[in-house]
Amino acid sequence: MIGLVLAAGLLGLLIGSFLNVVIHRVPRDESIVRPRSRCPQCGMELQARDNVPVVSWLVLRGRCRGCGTRISVRYPLVELGTALLFGAVAAWCGLAWQLPAYLYLAAIGVALSAIDLDVRRLPDKIVLPSYAVALGLLLLPAVIEGEWNAYLRAALTGLALFAFYFLLAVIYPAGMGFGDVKLAGVLGIYLGFYSWGLAIIATFLAFLIGSLVGLVVMVRSRQGRKTKVPFGPFMMLGTFLALFFGQPVIDWYVSSLGL
Repeated sequence: MIGLVLAAGLLGLLIGSFLNVVIHRVPRDESIVRPRSRCPQCGMELQARDNVPVVSWLVLRGRCRGCGTRISVRYPLVELGTALLFGAVAAWCGLAWQLPAYLYLAAIGVALSAIDLDVRRLPDKIVLPSYAVALGLLLLPAVIEGEWNAYLRAALTGLALFAFYFLLAVIYPAGMGFGDVKLAGVLGIYLGFYSWGLAIIATFLAFLIGSLVGLVVMVRSRQGRKTKVPFGPFMMLGTFLALFFGQPVIDWYVSSLGL
C-alpha cells in the first residue's frame, strides 16, 4: 500500500505540473500543447531543468532564470496539492480497477477549483468531456468485477444531482451558475458508484462549508451580499470529504436505525 501511495504521489507531481498549464491556458482558450511554457515577462522558453515539479521553483528561488521575474508560489502549491490528493485517493481506493477514474477526478478537481477561483467559471472544455471519461473509466470495474449495479447507480446519481442543481439554478439563478450544474452531474457519477448517501453528504458539506466561508468573506468585504464566492471548490471539497469519510457516517446512521 505504501508503494502505491508513493507512486500515486509521484504521478500527482507530474500531473500537477501539467495542470498548471491547464489552469493558465484553458480559460484563455489557448492550446495546452503548444507553444511550450515560457516566461510571460521576457518570453524565455522553459527548459526541461526548469520544469521539474517543485524542485525547479525551489532551485530558482521562485524567479525566472532569464529575467528574474517572480514566479507565483501557486505553481509548486498546485503540484504539491495534486501529489497529496493523488496519494490520498490511492490510500482510500487501494489497488482497484476504479482507481484510474478517481485519480482523474482528483486531477480535474484541482484544475477546476483553481480556475473557478481565478475567473469564476468552470470551463465546458474540462467539465463536459469528464462525463464520458468518468463513465468510460468506471466501466473497468463494471466489466471486470461485475459491478454493474454500482455503475447503474453512478449514472442515476449523476442524473439526480444534475437535476437537483439545475432546479436550484432555476429557482435562484443569482446564487447558482450552470457551470456548477454541469459539474454536479460529474460528481454525482463518482459519488453514486459507491452510494446514494455519499451524494447527499457531499452536497450537504458543499453548501455548509460554502455558506460558512461565504459568510466570513461577506463580513470582511465591503461589498456585503454582493460578494461572489465561487462554489466549484466547495463542491469538490465536499465530494472528496464524502468519499474519504462519508461511508462510516452512513454505516453509523443505518445501524442507529436498526436496519
